[in-house]
Amino acid sequence: MLQVHQFPCLSDNYGFLLHDPDSGETAAIDTPDGKEYLRQAEAKGWTITHIWNTHWHPDHAGGNPDIVEATGATIVAPKEVEKLSAIDQLVAHGDTVTLGRHSAHIIDVSGHTNGHIAYHLTDADMAFVGDAVFALGCGRMFEGEPKQFWDSLERIKALPPSTTLYCAHEYTAANAKFALHADPENTALQSYVEEITAKRAKEQPTVPTQLGRELATNPFLRADDPALMAKWGGTAPHETFAALRAAKDAF
Repeated sequence: MLQVHQFPCLSDNYGFLLHDPDSGETAAIDTPDGKEYLRQAEAKGWTITHIWNTHWHPDHAGGNPDIVEATGATIVAPKEVEKLSAIDQLVAHGDTVTLGRHSAHIIDVSGHTNGHIAYHLTDADMAFVGDAVFALGCGRMFEGEPKQFWDSLERIKALPPSTTLYCAHEYTAANAKFALHADPENTALQSYVEEITAKRAKEQPTVPTQLGRELATNPFLRADDPALMAKWGGTAPHETFAALRAAKDAF
């Protein structure tokens, strides 16, 4: 069974090491801080054999050179990561990569950046989604367009509701404040926010999250909900999504 080691790094990132005990292979999921990844891997007794990047931003791929220099790890990444480092295996939507006998399917989740991808491990019921979606939020739309980003979120929404989503930042408390503003009558959201508040008071992580819960509470995944469309405007979900994203940017 795959093992996930999660740890904080930089100011609000999470690092993830994905380890296959059978093969001994270990993937660094993004590399916000290469030296911290190497320390964490050493403490676990693991050697990083692969780097799986979700997108090109430095807090997701900036640690690639340090890890490769120390371990010779294979970099698997979308083409946009070439802005920061060499890539050994280019991947795009529909491709499959492996860690030992486990497969991860590549999903286009562009919008935050134009080449952003996610890694969905079907047999492990988990997905590493970078900055595409957060607990109660989604990434800022730095490069993409609303329809593009909404289409990406629909691909995430189509995964099994039991899927564990490993997102890359501890943004949940701030996201919760906006979610309550966007969707104040949502009782499932209210209950979720109470749990988040209790966890953060104890400095506990709110990541990972489960897709099913996000489908019921995350306003960005619910931009096709008639009540939210009526409240925030738009004749199509991507227009409502755009309105929600703009409101969050200014919140």
